[in-house]
Amino acid sequence: MSRIGKRPIPIPQKVSVTLEGQHVVVKGPKGELSRVLPSGVVVERVEETLVLRKEDESRSSEQRHGLCRTLVANMVEGVSQGFQRRLEIQGVGYRAQIQGRNLVLNVGYSNPVQIEPPEGVQVAVEGNTNVVVSGIDKEIVGNTAAKIRAVRPPEVYKGKGIRYLGEVVRRKAGKSGKK
Repeated sequence: MSRIGKRPIPIPQKVSVTLEGQHVVVKGPKGELSRVLPSGVVVERVEETLVLRKEDESRSSEQRHGLCRTLVANMVEGVSQGFQRRLEIQGVGYRAQIQGRNLVLNVGYSNPVQIEPPEGVQVAVEGNTNVVVSGIDKEIVGNTAAKIRAVRPPEVYKGKGIRYLGEVVRRKAGKSGKK
């Protein structure tokens, strides 16, 4: 039994939700998102909230109940406030810059790495070492941030690389003879 699935989703003032069977369309000041929910879960509008309920007590309905509630809640939050992930680059000579729409990373390879963000995702650079990935779809924002981090993940000896803001990297001691 999903406790997350039972919670109602409040709809902000500037957001409109359209329900057509399993198809959910959410429009807000930042944009529009749509998703087709899997069978076994029904979305209903009750006053100024959305409530998800299971069609039956099957195992698949139980499993999808909380997932679908979270997906719809992320859609509502995305079109009203948006999402962002922050990354920081650490290392001597490591830096990022924007060329047109692309992100260019100089992180110790012989050539700079260019990353083109997908549609609906904006990438900004603060200073030379902080990257901000923002957009309305939480899934795409998170995937784009993960792809940027994967270019040079933080290494465990010196801590150089690209990491999420606030991410703690456990460091190793290095050679045992070193003092």
